[in-house]
Amino acid sequence: MFGFLNLHKPLQLTSHDCVAKVRRLLRQKRVGHGGTLDPLAEGVLPMAVGSATRLLPYLTGDKQYQAIIRFGVRTDSDDLAGKVLESRIVADLTLAAVEQLLPDFLGEIEQIPPQYSAIQVNGKRLYELARAGITQAVPSRRVTIDDLKVLGWRSGDQPELDLQITCGEGTYIRALARDLGDRLGTGATLAGLVRHQSGGMALDNSVGLTALEKIAEAGESIPLIPPQEALSHLATVRLNSELEKRWFHGQRLLLPDLPVGVALITSDLDPVKCLGIAVVTPEDHGTVLRPKVVLN
Repeated sequence: MFGFLNLHKPLQLTSHDCVAKVRRLLRQKRVGHGGTLDPLAEGVLPMAVGSATRLLPYLTGDKQYQAIIRFGVRTDSDDLAGKVLESRIVADLTLAAVEQLLPDFLGEIEQIPPQYSAIQVNGKRLYELARAGITQAVPSRRVTIDDLKVLGWRSGDQPELDLQITCGEGTYIRALARDLGDRLGTGATLAGLVRHQSGGMALDNSVGLTALEKIAEAGESIPLIPPQEALSHLATVRLNSELEKRWFHGQRLLLPDLPVGVALITSDLDPVKCLGIAVVTPEDHGTVLRPKVVLN
């Protein structure tokens, strides 16, 4: 079994829980995921089955979320799963005040990840340290937010904002909620999150665990996405039989006029077959294709 799976991760389960369930349902040991989702988030969780797990790093990093941000609340995890550090009435907060600040969070920005995150510091996950009561200084990282779109606003003692976020990989929506609340002076936390797009996959085309279980039990075809579709943002290079033999020996191939960058490698004899991933670099007499991931 080989390919990608567009899974709709449900609430309460971790991404690791989903991997374990898919392994059991498909009776496959080699299952992995890309782009971790927190237990209190749902939506698209790109998964790979078989040797396609080696291709996960090459999925597109663009993501889109729909978030609920609650103002007047601060927590130690920057979402409702954590301990409440502050809760107060901020009924005078207006949507206009929020919208005035949103442009400051667009583009390439500095962001400090939450204390409860999977980032490693000195060999330990931050969430492991946080659960042990150890607070670490978390280095900031540069992330990219391409678009912020207001979808709704609910006034009240602790107003809520529905926000659509289009961003690059590594962006923490919990940190965005926290930082927006800090800038407003009200505090804020993430109250809900749905990922609508990730790794080139969309929520509308995803399959849930219950549906996947029914498909597996009925012996029907598993809706796996071939690499040529999941990695369509990459250039595709087809190799003839002679070059294919050299490819499987890990040899660099001097070929003319290839697009420079990362390329998906397929076979002339069987275009559906994925041979792996290569890096194409320019040289004096053309371009050189160097194997990065070789799939047998």
